[in-house]
Amino acid sequence: MHFRSQLAHALKHNLPGERAHIPLSPLHRPVTSEVIQNLTSYKESAVAVVLFESNQSYECILIQRTEYDGKHSGQISFPGGKKDKEDVDLLATAKRECWEEVGVNMDVAEYLGKLSQVYIPVSGFLVEPHVFYYPEQPSFVHQEREVAHVFTISLKELLAEDVIGEMKVTTENKLVKMKVPCFTIRDKQIWGATALILNELREAILQQAQEPK
Repeated sequence: MHFRSQLAHALKHNLPGERAHIPLSPLHRPVTSEVIQNLTSYKESAVAVVLFESNQSYECILIQRTEYDGKHSGQISFPGGKKDKEDVDLLATAKRECWEEVGVNMDVAEYLGKLSQVYIPVSGFLVEPHVFYYPEQPSFVHQEREVAHVFTISLKELLAEDVIGEMKVTTENKLVKMKVPCFTIRDKQIWGATALILNELREAILQQAQEPK
């Protein structure tokens, strides 16, 4: 079975779930399913986890947000954002945001499935990650107002044994620095919701590789 078919099967039938979020969760934060039970409202949103082949490996698209006066200034994330009224569902949101933010037309992408939702307390977003395979190496045209730059990481780097560590981040009041778990890949430190989503993807791939063929 081809890697894409194996991953699609894992996403639909054998998802690692929120247990894969725990190792990358800052400050031992409760899992999303527990948090949203007590919420009266949240903002529906979606991200696109886009994989494509390059140099006999798979790459994953990520972006770095621009610096601005807001909750996610300068952070690394997937292309994505809040659901619009015109979006028929969150899959449509993920595809639209990917086109708007990095210029990748998702109409030609193969849909593989979705990962577990992640709630982001500081901004009130409930994020639904949708996974795609893009059939060629994409060209990027990023939205300069929201995206500082676009980059990729390889799945080989994501699956490396020593890829998870710690970093220091400044708390929202900018008075205290705290240690949080993160992925360190090349010169990038990836933490927060993006790291939770990446770790579930990582666990899904590792879990699938261990299953008997």
